[in-house]
Amino acid sequence: MGLEFKDYYAILGVPRTATDDEIKKAFRRLARVHHPDVAKDKKGSEDKFKEINEAYEVLGTPENRRKYDTLGADWKRGAPQSPPPGFGGGRRTRGAAGGQEFNFGGTGFSDFFEHFFSQSGRRGGAGFDRYDGEDAAGPTRGQDIEGDLAVSLDEVLEGSVRSVSVKSTNPETGQVETETFKVRVPMGVKEGQRIRVAGKGSAGSGGGTAGDLFLSVRLSPHPDFEVDGNNLYAEVPVTPWEAALGATVPVPSLDGPLQLKIPAATANGQQLRVRGRGLPRLEAPVDRGDLMVRVRVEMPHELSDDERTAWQALAAVSKFKPRES
Repeated sequence: MGLEFKDYYAILGVPRTATDDEIKKAFRRLARVHHPDVAKDKKGSEDKFKEINEAYEVLGTPENRRKYDTLGADWKRGAPQSPPPGFGGGRRTRGAAGGQEFNFGGTGFSDFFEHFFSQSGRRGGAGFDRYDGEDAAGPTRGQDIEGDLAVSLDEVLEGSVRSVSVKSTNPETGQVETETFKVRVPMGVKEGQRIRVAGKGSAGSGGGTAGDLFLSVRLSPHPDFEVDGNNLYAEVPVTPWEAALGATVPVPSLDGPLQLKIPAATANGQQLRVRGRGLPRLEAPVDRGDLMVRVRVEMPHELSDDERTAWQALAAVSKFKPRES
């Protein structure tokens, strides 16, 4: 199956020379615009949102970005092609029927991504090691196949049922066959967890049962949160006077905006904990992690005459000497 080149730099709207920080800012800006919860065109934005997430999965990871940048000029022309030699290949499994290639739909990743940047490996699963190159006498179980599944933090919070399709080319007839089925994503699922779909792998031979499909969970990047276990991490910008005097400011959460109390004399970089607003635990979904909010004190870029006078008055009366603390 040929692949269509994905220009991840163009998708994020950044040059190939963009810094890591510029790539991160571009992702956050676009993700907030095209998030299905806020976009008017739900379907179009959902597809665009997945594309943006995929681009950041690659360009936002140094190893993946270096790998992507090594693709040759033929790929940059955008024509559908097969992967360059030695650069990986599609999902393949071996069995009595010979080599077979698989492509996935509904996983949140394009075939291009699956060929080059999947973390699940590009071979069959448990049955692969049992293949000896010859058909065994009697029924032979089909091989397991593996793929990746992009899971949003909202799906981790609430669980979901996804429609996934597997497209394969029969190595004997050359016909393309597609099967679509439902996959349950449990609440509290974690990065790297494998979801088993029984009987959806390669077909068996001689009356043998089909192998299984294993989908490896990859948490989609979020414009507002970083994930560490069951805890979420976010930043909130505050003014110097809010940090000094205390304030109540809005902060994002997966449950909707929250009002967070900033204590007086809060330092830049200080973390505040909002209990029970993180991700659910797989073994006990009602028990959620915490939301950790880092305070970022932002200074005004320009000062009016009145503001300058006020800061000068503060400097005259303040006894705070940071260089002596």
